Amino acid sequence: MKIDTEFIKLDSFLKAVDAVCSGGEAKIIISEGMVSVNGEVELRRGRKLRPGDQVELGGKTFSVE
Repeated sequence: MKIDTEFIKLDSFLKAVDAVCSGGEAKIIISEGMVSVNGEVELRRGRKLRPGDQVELGGKTFSVE
């Protein structure tokens, strides 16, 4: 997904790529360790993603551009 700002927060990114239905769902799956950023489990929903970052959830990989 292409962003027009310097960064996007992880929970907002997951909603934007339709990986989750709501911010509440994003909060739960992130806190349960189901999301990886650049190959490492990420537990912070406010993690700032920048172009080049890779987010993985449920076997799918999403790229920040």
